[in-house]
Amino acid sequence: MQLINQTWILFKKEIVLEWRSKYAFNGVLLYVVSTVFICYISFNLNPGFSGSKSYSIVWNVLFWIIMLFASVNAIAKSFMQESKSRLLYYYSIASPQAIILSKMAYNILLMSLLSFLALLVYMVFFTNTIGDPLFYFLTVLLGSISFSTVFTMISAIASKAGNNGTLMAILSFPVIIPVILLLIRLSKNAMDGIERSFSYNNIGVLFAINTIVIATALLLFPFLWRD
Repeated sequence: MQLINQTWILFKKEIVLEWRSKYAFNGVLLYVVSTVFICYISFNLNPGFSGSKSYSIVWNVLFWIIMLFASVNAIAKSFMQESKSRLLYYYSIASPQAIILSKMAYNILLMSLLSFLALLVYMVFFTNTIGDPLFYFLTVLLGSISFSTVFTMISAIASKAGNNGTLMAILSFPVIIPVILLLIRLSKNAMDGIERSFSYNNIGVLFAINTIVIATALLLFPFLWRD
């Protein structure tokens, strides 16, 4: 119960700080909108491409590439922007598990909101080719959760290694690649309107990856926290 209370208080603190500055939200939203607009201009340079068979594949892959870099920009500074004095204060009032869980919960909320806004902007600029919109929205939600858990854990590790951005990229690569491949496969099935039962195995694998990442973060972060 104490862990839940600490996590909830720290989670509300993250929301209040973001609401006051809106730094992460506004910055990433501007990045997403501008990137989508550039892609839209690029597609318009070749008007016949929108009617080709590869249009939906490129449409889907571009969306996940945009969301991948947006999540890096939004989540990478989860721990890097915290000062040493503030981290020391957290150390004295909360458990390390509560801190990492509150960061993950906040990043999931932030990325879910940004992902759905990005998808709406994406669908405004580009021709809608989604055969199963509800399942695609579910895939976007799963992608937001996956990006948030992975990059929050990696950000915590990198923050204890001198905020080394290169280290974060190296550590996240073997985890995020299978996640991206699963998300592209799931979203492609949604775009093609394929029966949902064919995607249940991929969803199970995605949940397994998230569970492993969260469990690893809960086990590893207390040791990093003592450093």
